[in-house]
Amino acid sequence: MNNLFKTKFDAVTIVLIPACIGINYLGKLFASVLKLPLWLDSIGTCIGGCLGGPLIGAICGAANNLIYGFSAGDNITLVYALTSLGIGVAVGIMARLGFMKTFPKAILTACVAGLTAVAISTPLNVIFWGGTTGNVWGDAVFAATQAAKMPVMLGSLLDEVVVDVPDKLITLIVVFFILKGLPKKLTNLYEADSEIKKLD
Repeated sequence: MNNLFKTKFDAVTIVLIPACIGINYLGKLFASVLKLPLWLDSIGTCIGGCLGGPLIGAICGAANNLIYGFSAGDNITLVYALTSLGIGVAVGIMARLGFMKTFPKAILTACVAGLTAVAISTPLNVIFWGGTTGNVWGDAVFAATQAAKMPVMLGSLLDEVVVDVPDKLITLIVVFFILKGLPKKLTNLYEADSEIKKLD
């Protein structure tokens, strides 16, 4: 347990961070251009968290939001840097505990990541946007909840759930197969120490 947050800032990790940020950026751009009902902006964050640990995942997630937000003039993305940071930490912890070793456990990790995103984003939605997320499908759910006179917080929560949970399921499934496809010699470079390896 003492190794959950242990982080190595060596050459391979330093190279990993911009690579993961780039994957996030492209994923978000892809989803935005095609107007998908998903974010697809945390694949790199999850890869960083799985390989480098919670701190690296947090850096990849927050940095991606800041870079995309400033370069695309997207203020909404800037606000959710905190959410991306939380996703990176959550997935990093789950990975360090061995929850990316098998497909069923990866699905559980996806649920934890999705619920983490929901928990952090819902209050931000209410504070900054009156409860909406900016996602077409999610906001349609929010509009329906408000038409039904449901509380704004509950409507925003449901708005997040219908987008974030499926998004993280798809994201972690993709990440699981990416990690499985990487050479063992490469993934071993990111092991914090021998005690982490015992989780295999």
